[in-house]
Amino acid sequence: MITEDALLQLVAGLDRVRLERWIAEAWVRPEEHEGKFLFREIDLARVRLIFELNTELGIDEEAIPVVLRLLDHIHTLRYQLRTVCAVIEAAGSPELKQQVAEALLSVPSTRGG
Repeated sequence: MITEDALLQLVAGLDRVRLERWIAEAWVRPEEHEGKFLFREIDLARVRLIFELNTELGIDEEAIPVVLRLLDHIHTLRYQLRTVCAVIEAAGSPELKQQVAEALLSVPSTRGG
């Protein structure tokens, strides 16, 4: 676990006021212990992401929740896809794997249109 002070040192340029606003908005959800925030590695990664979106990519704070929701959906979908692939790999017969591969190849692509 990382203290608030340590997190602020790890994310150069981030100030306490901005971090506390992000916590109040629930964009970052640290644990609270004895009145102090403690951050996990995932919290640090999310803080770095938000900071980069805002400062380097110029995404204003009004748009951040939309971007975070979309990124969270992408991560969820990737996890679900990995799970489906693992289930097919572990339980599927070679015939089932072939059927799945053929079905996936027959799905029309939505890219470019």
